[in-house]
Amino acid sequence: MKFRNQVEWALHCCAVMSSLPEGRYLSTRSLSEFHGVPKEYLGKALQGLSKAGLVLTTLGPTGGYRLAREAGQITFLDIVEAVEGRKSTFQCSEIRANNPCRPADACDDKPCAVARIMWRADEAWRQSLAAVTLADLQEMLAEDLAPDMLKRSFDWLLDRAG
Repeated sequence: MKFRNQVEWALHCCAVMSSLPEGRYLSTRSLSEFHGVPKEYLGKALQGLSKAGLVLTTLGPTGGYRLAREAGQITFLDIVEAVEGRKSTFQCSEIRANNPCRPADACDDKPCAVARIMWRADEAWRQSLAAVTLADLQEMLAEDLAPDMLKRSFDWLLDRAG
């Protein structure tokens, strides 16, 4: 399974937005500059987040994006599905029916074993991502990053927040 780059970008942007003070917004330009990613492609990911109701948007010189809910109420799965969609990562095309040794009148009463295994795996990663919120990520970042880097990053973003 491979996600588009926009999934990573959306996760990082949501992590950044989870620290914004109430009423402050970050523009696509600021977010793309901070992460070093193309503004146009990042904008598409942010639009997906907006359409899914995960971020709020406002227009104008102080406009941009901010989370629509508290960090503890947004899961990694919410963000991934906002960008990638909710469709299963495995699509069974029933190639078992092409088996030349299969009787012509064979009728299957359940999906093939390969599909069932892959669908279980798909459900497992979704459950794993649904169990992690942006608040959990904030805690991990506080442990992983030096306090001075967190402060510099926060100050850099806050200087550009509308």
